[in-house]
Amino acid sequence: MRYLLGRFFRPEGAHALPGESRPNHNASYAGIKRNHSDRGYMANTEKQEALHRGLEARHIELIALGGTIGVGLFMGAASALKWAGPSVLLAYIVAGIFVFFIMRSMGEMLFLEPVTGSFAVYAHKYMHPFFGYLTAWGYWFMWMAVGISEITAIGVYVQYWFPTLPQWLPAIGAVALVAAANLAAVRLYGEIEFWFSMIKITTIVVMIVVGVGIIFFGIGNHGQATGFVNLTEHGGFLAGGWKGLLFALCLVVASYQGVELVGITAGEARNPQVTLKRAINNILWRILIFYVGAIFVIVTIFPWNEIGTSGSPFVLTFAKIGITAAAGIINFVVLTAALSGCNSGMYSCGRMLYSLANNRQLPAALGRVTKGGVPAAGVMVSILCLIAGSALNYIIPNPEKVFVYVYSASVLPGMIPWFVVLISQLRFRQQHREAMAGHPFKSVLFPWVNYLTMAFLLCVLVGMYINEDTRMSLVVGGGSWRRSVWAMSGSDWVKKRRK
Repeated sequence: MRYLLGRFFRPEGAHALPGESRPNHNASYAGIKRNHSDRGYMANTEKQEALHRGLEARHIELIALGGTIGVGLFMGAASALKWAGPSVLLAYIVAGIFVFFIMRSMGEMLFLEPVTGSFAVYAHKYMHPFFGYLTAWGYWFMWMAVGISEITAIGVYVQYWFPTLPQWLPAIGAVALVAAANLAAVRLYGEIEFWFSMIKITTIVVMIVVGVGIIFFGIGNHGQATGFVNLTEHGGFLAGGWKGLLFALCLVVASYQGVELVGITAGEARNPQVTLKRAINNILWRILIFYVGAIFVIVTIFPWNEIGTSGSPFVLTFAKIGITAAAGIINFVVLTAALSGCNSGMYSCGRMLYSLANNRQLPAALGRVTKGGVPAAGVMVSILCLIAGSALNYIIPNPEKVFVYVYSASVLPGMIPWFVVLISQLRFRQQHREAMAGHPFKSVLFPWVNYLTMAFLLCVLVGMYINEDTRMSLVVGGGSWRRSVWAMSGSDWVKKRRK
């Protein structure tokens, strides 16, 4: 299988496969010698320093956390619980392990080639330029869909305090805030996103601590510790069966999307070899703790079959210890979570357009940066598209329909970078055999873990198709992404560049 994948995704000028003649290319951590026939990739790496390396490990970790931990954890946990029951804990752990494998595969490549665009650039170089093009546009489309859905959600959250306020008004205000943050110098942007993310992380940590107090000491429960009975009652731990667990995995995997933002920051990371290694190692266990810890508290304190009918689990947990303003507090936290997710998404969108421009797949103007090292043109194009998408809040009066339709469109394109990372790494290893001999950040169990993880992701896609509630994600996401990409591929500018 490894041989066939290498055959099919073999880019022009790539090294020969085993058994063929192969030129000797020396490599070092300071800079791997590039394939000079790959003009698009060279354009990208030569211009990479136009971006300022102002992001530290804490910025990168919080940018990725901001994009990963969104409204799904605060408001959407009930859907996964509905299908799997308490075994949703197992779904988060299993999905987290496979995401760890993906991130370590990406980390191995980032250590030698820390470039903005990461997996899109790797697809361009190690698979084929057109796969790089599809990956970059797919990822841009994914974050645009997420951004529109988050902006839609913001309008709903603000109406909690101001019921008569038109939904589109706070949506436009949120877009303005996101634009200002993304046009700031990268270090300032990193600080803004850092504190945005800290709000929701603090809330999760406090909820976990409060939950542990309720479970073991009966705090807020008249001194009666709840214990662990809710994990095994009401149908048992595997209440939804294996089928329910598979269905829950579909939502859980989608909730981990955004962790790969670590790779997008590579071209702006200070001391990237050290910073990225630390960020990848830290972010994975932090996300696992936040997700698994929060879900563990929820399913242990409350009967899982009552959560979906009783409101947000976070509101219920804080209300249980007597915090009467719990609903307002959580509404504020979810509002900042939506802003944080949209903020991270627009960061990614601007860098993807920058990467495409440097690969000569978009006009060169989108590859220019400001004195502060910001790809302002790419950011503004993305912001304008976000404004256009936000118009759905004015056109369609039902915000729930807007949110579900747009968010569903993001799930499938969001999985494409994961496949790309796993496939690109197969060719990456072949081209950098000498550098890999002393590589300090190798992925684990290569190449078998690549195939196992791809099989897992395919099973998730099958589960999404079988489940009527998530089938729309494949249909809407696949159709919308395909039409958008082919529209760009057929544009006059792209045709002219190909000639």
